[in-house]
Amino acid sequence: MRQKIVAGNWKMNKNIDEAMELALSITEYQPDFSKEVKVIIAPPSLYLANLKMMKTLTCEVAAQNCSHHDYGAFTGEISAAMLKSMNVQYCIIGHSERRQYFDESNELLKKKVDTCVRNGVTPIFCIGELLEERKNNKHFITVLRQMEQSLFHLHGAELEKIIMAYEPVWAIGTGVTASSEEAQEMHAFIREQLGLHAGEGVAQNVSILYGGSVNAANSMELFACKDVDGGLVGGASLKAKDFAQIIASAG
Repeated sequence: MRQKIVAGNWKMNKNIDEAMELALSITEYQPDFSKEVKVIIAPPSLYLANLKMMKTLTCEVAAQNCSHHDYGAFTGEISAAMLKSMNVQYCIIGHSERRQYFDESNELLKKKVDTCVRNGVTPIFCIGELLEERKNNKHFITVLRQMEQSLFHLHGAELEKIIMAYEPVWAIGTGVTASSEEAQEMHAFIREQLGLHAGEGVAQNVSILYGGSVNAANSMELFACKDVDGGLVGGASLKAKDFAQIIASAG
């Protein structure tokens, strides 16, 4: 059964003291009924161990990325096996910034998904179209291609373990948000394609998050959509009070 999830992607922000203070503040602000919502924070990887050792932390912790290799001479990389050894249960895969700035292809992301699944780490898999693709009415084609080339080699229980995150690239960090109608339309399409590939039961068990300038003002309307199961939040997750309001919107 799919569940409501609010995940905060801190990206490359905060020094260690600021990160620990933010995590503590999120815990203090987190509303009681957020127990109905799985809350995940994704700090810079450097701070994962520190946050995992926080006894007062009430949310889950995710990595922002991992290598497609299991181990070896790959200086600077972090493997899914390493994340699992630290009890980090989640990893963001395929964020548009990784695709754009680090040239991560659908084929490479397929390998990253596989190493996460193989090591028991749940991918938060990001998909979404560029503004030009939406303007040219190619947004469905783009999103389906990303799913087909990176995810649709998985079936059944493996696919059910994936958390999907639809993030229209034109809405990330721009202050522009997809309308609730646009979000619902794409989320319904994603769920339909999951159903066609793996069956309706699988489709109904996969949580699909919306990302792209989610904030305290628009989260309630977005999360009220039938097929939107929460959010992958960027900038607003760096402010504990705003993030708590977004969590409350999903509860």
